Amino acid sequence: MAGTPYLVDRGVVLRETETKETDKILTLLTWEQGKITVIARGARQKNCKFAAAAQPLAYAEWTLYQRRDWHYASDASTLDLFDGLRGDLAALALGCYMAELAESVCPEAEPAPELLRHLLNGLYALSALRKPPALVKPAFELRLLCLAGYEPLADACAICGRPDPEEPVLDTAQGVLRCRNCGGGGGRPLCRDSLAALRHIVYGNPKRLYSFRLEPEPLRRLTAAAEAFLCVQLERGFSTLDFYKTIG
Repeated sequence: MAGTPYLVDRGVVLRETETKETDKILTLLTWEQGKITVIARGARQKNCKFAAAAQPLAYAEWTLYQRRDWHYASDASTLDLFDGLRGDLAALALGCYMAELAESVCPEAEPAPELLRHLLNGLYALSALRKPPALVKPAFELRLLCLAGYEPLADACAICGRPDPEEPVLDTAQGVLRCRNCGGGGGRPLCRDSLAALRHIVYGNPKRLYSFRLEPEPLRRLTAAAEAFLCVQLERGFSTLDFYKTIG
């Protein structure tokens, strides 16, 4: 189309919606445009040159053009399909949940490079590094909340100030750490090891986010605390999380 301005950006497909006979509507999280909606005409045809790039969790370089409020796909070059996810149903389901989480906290058309980097690192940890989904899930959830402005205060008990709280509890409503006997009831109980992992996730180097190990019981506590904190803070449920739980 002569005179049509094109833009090139790299991004991950967060969600797809089939429309008409051969088209898709894609939600992309890109480096420069942020979260955008893209109409991919003919993406469901077998001979479509960008069919591979137009599938959920695909990372690609897109050539787009805009008409009014809509972006349209002109071409795409696949960068990573995260093939390690495709043969592991639990990992794939978790990847889809991670994409839904990213979509839920990312505003429209505002660059969110740290969020995109976090999503890519999580997908890479599952696909290439083969990190256990059970470990990746709470780490991804907690770090995503930090990036979205919901970082928990986990350096000491918020009531008495003890750096090593007695029978630590994560208050999921207030987003603070406290001793079990400090303050009111509720919250999710932690232990020494699960608290250390939470602090590693919240305060540690993002490049080493998934470089920790936990025994089953501390991991169970961390998982329960992270999921409860996320659902309370974001005030919603996630269909992809429900599906992930049916697999485990």
